[in-house]
Amino acid sequence: MKKYYFLAFDLGATSGRSVLGAFDGVNFEMRELTRFPNSLVELHGKFYWNVFGLYESLKNGLSACAAQGIELISIGIDTWGVDFGYIAADGTILGMPRAYRDPYTDGAPEEFFRDVVPREEVYRLTGCQIMNFNSLYQLFRARKQDFAPLKAADKILFMPDLLSYMLTGKQVCEYTEASTSQILNPATRQFETSLLEAAGLPATLLHPLTDPGVVVGTLTDALAEETGIGKVPVVTVAGHDTASAVLAVPATSPRFAYLSSGTWSLMGVETGTPVLTQDSFEKNFTNEGGVEGTTRFLKNITGMWLLEQCRKEWTKAGRDYSYPDIVKMAEQAGKSRSTVNPDDPRLANPPSMTNAIAAICTESGQAVPQSDAEYVRCIFESLANRYRDVLEQLSGMISFPIEKLHVIGGGSQNALLNQFTANAIGLPVVAGPSEATAIGNCLMQAKAAGLVKDRWEIRRIVAESFPMQTFEPEGK
Repeated sequence: MKKYYFLAFDLGATSGRSVLGAFDGVNFEMRELTRFPNSLVELHGKFYWNVFGLYESLKNGLSACAAQGIELISIGIDTWGVDFGYIAADGTILGMPRAYRDPYTDGAPEEFFRDVVPREEVYRLTGCQIMNFNSLYQLFRARKQDFAPLKAADKILFMPDLLSYMLTGKQVCEYTEASTSQILNPATRQFETSLLEAAGLPATLLHPLTDPGVVVGTLTDALAEETGIGKVPVVTVAGHDTASAVLAVPATSPRFAYLSSGTWSLMGVETGTPVLTQDSFEKNFTNEGGVEGTTRFLKNITGMWLLEQCRKEWTKAGRDYSYPDIVKMAEQAGKSRSTVNPDDPRLANPPSMTNAIAAICTESGQAVPQSDAEYVRCIFESLANRYRDVLEQLSGMISFPIEKLHVIGGGSQNALLNQFTANAIGLPVVAGPSEATAIGNCLMQAKAAGLVKDRWEIRRIVAESFPMQTFEPEGK
């Protein structure tokens, strides 16, 4: 059977990679071509993404694909949400994009609600979880700071669209990525430009919305020649990485919840319409765009960020643990004597994650972890408890019962945490695929090429192409 090839660029907040997907109409397979770092750049007290370095990494991925003589159908790009770059009227990229962990947005929502539009009205219009770094508040603070790139900007481009612009010279605004901005109305599926205008920002900063599955353009002549890959089309996939991951959930029934587990954990359900209630407002749940007009009703939870930051400290101190080492340490540590709320603001970006966890434990009268293993166990049990709490909240706001939790992303490979989660929520946990985001990226391209009918066919293909493991609650 003929194989069709798709190239996915999948970028996270700490690393990115180029992944080659192959689909013969029945079976799907994939392999990684290149991997590259992605890290914050601190300069004069501001934090940026080195988008020009990322562009070089994307070129390397294109060259690696061309070197293998592969004829691509298309290319797709997915990234994290909310961040964007400024574009001048002549098309110039106005420097590196500010990063969502830049503290310039600390306290910005409260200031916006006090001085511009009240919190309740912002949520009514956007249905978006209130977080300091949402695009709306980044723009608000950039204007307050008289930030030069904003003053010179004609448009903004969210990260996947910025990278596709660098590859093609064409500008679009993909729907799922834009839905993380707190500027988009999930009911009308249009931008609420009144929020920008109320803050003294021009509505013209935003391009019209483009759905997933649309051709942006082909690679520029220079890129096609330099990389040897030719004039390959770049298409809009579900540009927000979680939207791509949810597309690849191997569910057979709509009565599922998902947990996209990585640096962030994102827990939610897929619905036909947004959930805009007093309860969802008070519990700060978000409505983000999915494929085929669906809504991802979910909550962002701080995930493996806690562990990643601890590991950095330990590595710096000469204690370098592999991921299997980490899991074994947690197993051997025994039940934790303390837990924390992973979403405690003090854990967002502390100078020392272990010191921050210790301080919270002391303040709450709990035992402070005494070893690296006890810190790991504390983090795992804290995450499982948080997943239980959020799933209970979620179940109370939707119209159907949740029958199982699908864990996708890198965290799906953590069998110990999956079992902790199944025990905590009292439901089966289906783990895998770990590469859901890249899979969803590639299969969205296959859908755009007319090779796949809809999202449920994509999910069937995923279920038949990748192994999964089910964790039943212990004692049930």
